[in-house]
Amino acid sequence: MRVCQALLCVTALFAFNIAAHAAPFVVFPKAGQLPSPDGRFVVRNTDRDAPLSEFVGTFHSLFLEETSSGRYRKLCDYVGVAAVAWAKNDFIVVTQYLSKRTSRALVFVADSAGDPIVIDKPMLTHMVPIDLRPQLRENDHVFVEASQVEAEMLTLRVWGYGKHDLKGFSWRCQYNLAQGSVACEQMNRP
Repeated sequence: MRVCQALLCVTALFAFNIAAHAAPFVVFPKAGQLPSPDGRFVVRNTDRDAPLSEFVGTFHSLFLEETSSGRYRKLCDYVGVAAVAWAKNDFIVVTQYLSKRTSRALVFVADSAGDPIVIDKPMLTHMVPIDLRPQLRENDHVFVEASQVEAEMLTLRVWGYGKHDLKGFSWRCQYNLAQGSVACEQMNRP
């Protein structure tokens, strides 16, 4: 019960931050759907169908529908809330909370059924400079949250705490969607 409460508190705080600071992001399941800027696609929320004897209510799925044909494909499942935005008409960006200890950003290509780009703790550990890696490796709470999309540049907030950073750490990262590169800088803690 406490794990669920902690996850809901984190996701509610994240939903507030997205709504207050990043206009192009919408929070699912509340949003229900998000059309692409050109109207060719719609991201839709679907709640999981299950027999009455199973626990349901916090498990959701995001689907991408092509509006002209009605064809659709599943993007991902999520628990609680997910923040979603379009980057131009090409990319769908999702922040997905996996537990009370971690979140990740997913980047889907709208007109390709290929696997998404997953930006998470393990991926960043390999991409950031060596001097930043201990903050990812030695902290047990690490969150990767998409915060803004402009053209092909995805801005991420990476933050966390644990054995290495008892008072926490916070980074601002830029992920280039076209090049697959990342640059991070340490942010001052208030």
